[in-house]
Amino acid sequence: MGKITGFLEYQRLHEATEAPASRLGHWREFVLRLDDGQAGQQAARCMDCGIPFCNNGCPVNNIIPDWNDLVYHQQWRQALDVLHSTNNFPEITGRICPAPCEAACTLNIDRMPVGIKSIEHAIIDKGWEQGWITPQPPSRKTGKKVAVIGSGPAGLACAQQLARAGHAVVVFEKSDRIGGLMRYGIPDFKLAKHLIDRRMAQLEAEGVEFRPSTYVGQSSDANRHGVGLAVITPEELRQQFDAIVLAGGSETPRNLPAPGRDLQGVHFAMDFLRQQNKIVAGDRLSKVISAKDKHVIVIGGGDTGSDCVGTSNRQGAKSITQFELMSRPPELENTELTWPYWPIKLRTSSSHEEGCERDWAINTVAFEGKNGKLQEIRIVRVDWQRDPTTGLMNMTPIEGTETTLPADLVLLAMGFVSPVQQVLDAFGVDRDNRGNARANTDDYRTTEDGIFAAGDMRRGQSLIVWAIREGRQCARAVDEFLMGESVLPR
Repeated sequence: MGKITGFLEYQRLHEATEAPASRLGHWREFVLRLDDGQAGQQAARCMDCGIPFCNNGCPVNNIIPDWNDLVYHQQWRQALDVLHSTNNFPEITGRICPAPCEAACTLNIDRMPVGIKSIEHAIIDKGWEQGWITPQPPSRKTGKKVAVIGSGPAGLACAQQLARAGHAVVVFEKSDRIGGLMRYGIPDFKLAKHLIDRRMAQLEAEGVEFRPSTYVGQSSDANRHGVGLAVITPEELRQQFDAIVLAGGSETPRNLPAPGRDLQGVHFAMDFLRQQNKIVAGDRLSKVISAKDKHVIVIGGGDTGSDCVGTSNRQGAKSITQFELMSRPPELENTELTWPYWPIKLRTSSSHEEGCERDWAINTVAFEGKNGKLQEIRIVRVDWQRDPTTGLMNMTPIEGTETTLPADLVLLAMGFVSPVQQVLDAFGVDRDNRGNARANTDDYRTTEDGIFAAGDMRRGQSLIVWAIREGRQCARAVDEFLMGESVLPR
């Protein structure tokens, strides 16, 4: 513990950000990391609790009190080693993780937790600046080959761990660039893509081979995901590799089958976000979904919806309104009831601060337009009541509240329901009742011998920290499968 009275002496310090009016003019990151002194002072607030609830609240089980103490004493190199011992990509989580560790922090009882995420951000950025992060190639090769399908956080974490264990690892990705949702789902103003490229270079130096623009499955399904893709079948993978890891994302978006859904101007959020990321990367697209000079409606109140708001603002939308089907959550949680668990409360993102109307308990009745083009959205307010018999929440439209709003662009950001089913079909793996690959967290094995599943492919839509955790644990399971034992951490 760095300073016994630190939590009494110092207040929580937030990272500085560029002003909204300024940052709307570009696509760069706008959050500035803490300097060494600020990070040390924030780390001094850590109480070194007898039970570190922050560790339990973090899905990758970051050893948070230890690196807090090291940062307080300005022992940055050691803090980086502790951080990397549980997390392959802290520069990613330090930027986009919602920080369940902070919700679990004992100081969050007073709603002033240690700024754990900001300290993590400071540690990893300093590590890169100082040149401390270098490739860690294996001292020996095992002669075993592993195919990892999907290059998101689960796939990349799994690939890195397996490569360091000495296996020859090939990562297959159907997109033209590596990174999965990190590359094409998260806007550049939240996550600069050079961070992914930098890690890719490290993984390649450690022996990982990347094959983008490659569809794994049957040739008949490949055209749905883009022209010009190379295709490799499950049969070919089985012949060429000793183990296969399914680590793709939960990519099937939840639809809204209201009347008028087929009108021009109603799109899934990921189609919108992916295009903008490609444009920022320098790609030239023939058809672009743009919010410029349009009345934009975002349906869905999560992170993807927030990203749509920030992107629409930067594109020059005329107005932006975000709807959520559920009731408005409380401004502040009752920490006596919720701590140390993740609370349901009103969350306002940096994108909301840049400009957006928000409303809750709104259901979409229909999309309306003329000549096949969207013009309005018809909505109604709803009331949520718990069924006394089943305990389930039931939604009832409130009479007299139906209305229409101008809408030139509607973005559906209501989450994802399952992985791409054709991939699971191609490998013949069993699925759970939500359409995910059936595998447990003991050995991550699917019902097909030699085939493993991790991340969103196994657990469904979730956080990046869960994806990294499952990728790491799956790597250990694969290593044990191939070698009979493993020294990789879980």
